[in-house]
Order: sequence, then C-alpha cells, then structure tokens
Amino acid sequence: MSKSEPPVVYGTEDLLVSLCNSVTRVLTVATASQIHYSGMVQRISKTCLKPDIGCFVLFDGGFSGLVIINFSAAAAMELYQSYMLNMGMAQSDLANSYTSDEVGNVMGELMNQVVGDFTGKVRRELQTHITQNQPKMLVLNKEVMLNVDANLDQPEARRVTFYTGSNHIFYLELAVDHTEFIKLYDFEPQEVPDPDALIAQAHSDAAAVAAAPAPAPAPALSGDSDTDDLLRSLGM
Repeated sequence: MSKSEPPVVYGTEDLLVSLCNSVTRVLTVATASQIHYSGMVQRISKTCLKPDIGCFVLFDGGFSGLVIINFSAAAAMELYQSYMLNMGMAQSDLANSYTSDEVGNVMGELMNQVVGDFTGKVRRELQTHITQNQPKMLVLNKEVMLNVDANLDQPEARRVTFYTGSNHIFYLELAVDHTEFIKLYDFEPQEVPDPDALIAQAHSDAAAVAAAPAPAPAPALSGDSDTDDLLRSLGM
C-alpha cells in the first residue's frame, strides 16, 4: 500500500455484512431456496431474544460480541422443512410444530454452520481468531433481554431483517465493541480447503488403491550366499 493511499479500515458494518453473507450463503445452500436480507440496517440500543424461536452465540478472542437470530414460527418451519427435504427426507417424516425438539436441533445445527462460516472468514480476511459457544435454539413465548458477557467499553448493536424464499421474516442482531481493523499491508486472504471435498478426494484415492492390481513379486536373487544359508537355517 503506497503512502498516498488511505488505510483500509474494517468496522462494525463490515463485520455485520460478513455475518449476513454467511447467513444467506449457508441457508441458501442448505435449503435450496433463496435467502436474502434488507439493504437497510437498524441501530439498536439493546439485544433481545424474541418469540417464537431464537438462538444466541457469544464470540470472544480477537473481538468480543453477541449474535442473536430470532425466527418466527413460520420462518423456522420453512427453513427446517426445506433443509430436511433437500437432504432427502420424506414430508411425512417431518415434525409438524416449531416447538418440536427436532426442529430446534436442526435449526441449531444450521446456525452452527453459519457461525463456522463466519469465523472462518474472520480468520482469513481479518487475520485474527475468534471462538464461540455452541448455538442453542430456544422456544420462547416472551421477550428476553440479553447483554454481552464480556468487557465492552463502547458497545454497538445492529439489527438486520432477513427474508426466506417464501418471504417469511427473521431477524439478526449483532452487538460488538466499537472495533476497527486497519490494513497495514496488502495480503491475499488464505483460502481454506473444503472439508467435504477433501473427504471425497480421500475416499476416491482409497478406492483407486483398492482397485489397483497387486504388484508382481520381486524375482528371487540368484546365488547361494552365506546370507541365504543363514535365513534358510532360521526357517525364513
């Protein structure tokens, strides 16, 4: 970066956009439907878990923060059913209520994939590391206030509206300390191999080895050396 160019700065909104893109990417692939979010973001003063079903994730490490995602019953059921049907499950085998443990478990796994995608991007693009707790879906009938369990000097909170393929609404809320990442020099984000692709390649390599013909035995050495006599005397 030349001295005349201003430094590249990543702030709260950049973190928010990265997180929103992880939500849309993971859920779009998992449900085979188009998930998108609003181009407008709200500045909020508090973060809340709200009905009908939601989850929260705490971040710590390079920066600290809290992510909350609140689903309506209709949005949760649409995402759950689309994901399970996309996985090959029959409609008759699916849960019928968002209060079902199966729905909570599946949605929790989807949120875990979202968080994993986001933390991977933070590691590659911001060259820092964050850890997080396991997302847990909670069925709620009332609003629950949540504060970040971390030392935040200047907390900032944002809310973004998301839409499912059938236009059911859910909300993402992010609370982080006021943070700026300033790029000191140009670098290429490190690409992380796709674990599924690596596993598939390993299986393919193993299958190729198993199908390959066995090598021909090496020809016996000619001659009757003292070493051969010793080996024969030992029964070898």
